[in-house]
Amino acid sequence: MDEQPNPEYDAEHAWMLSGLCRDRDPSFFFPSDGVGVDRARRVCAQCPVKEQCLEYALAHRIEHGVWGGASERERRRILRRRRVAVASA
Repeated sequence: MDEQPNPEYDAEHAWMLSGLCRDRDPSFFFPSDGVGVDRARRVCAQCPVKEQCLEYALAHRIEHGVWGGASERERRRILRRRRVAVASA
């Protein structure tokens, strides 16, 4: 079987090459229930690029899936807390 070359990644996306999610089916990180979210979180907990992943999802307002160990609902809460903190500063 021929190996597919890694696509070229720009500086903003280079961290993705180190994500533990690279070896999983993408649907694993887009679960339809809480059990699936917990399984995805366990993978994210060990990931060396967890923080970059979460910040990417927050910056790009990604609405679906588990990114950086955070569900959609958790990311909305993080964004809300950040907005409140900026408004209070």
